[in-house]
Amino acid sequence: MTNMMMKRALLSLAMTTLSATAFAQDIRGLEICTAEKQMDRRTSCLQSNVQFLQQTLTRVTREAQEKLTAAGREIAAHQADIATLKADIAGLRAELAALKKAPPASGKK
Repeated sequence: MTNMMMKRALLSLAMTTLSATAFAQDIRGLEICTAEKQMDRRTSCLQSNVQFLQQTLTRVTREAQEKLTAAGREIAAHQADIATLKADIAGLRAELAALKKAPPASGKK
């Protein structure tokens, strides 16, 4: 995704979020820019909201990536455990088959 496309997506997200704040609960960290009468202050307010949303998106993305990485490590560890258990089971089956083939030992000496 190019930088320009990312900015457009974030601006779109900001506008959607801003329009939804009137109907949903407040989003902590966002300012209500419609109260500003001066255009420069309203623009500054919107830029502040976009910056907040970019930071939030970056943080959430980083947290999600960390969770995915941790899950990947956990899956790899489980796969290693499964491989070890399969090898143990194969060894036990081989021992069991060898015991079944062996003639019974006589109890007398």
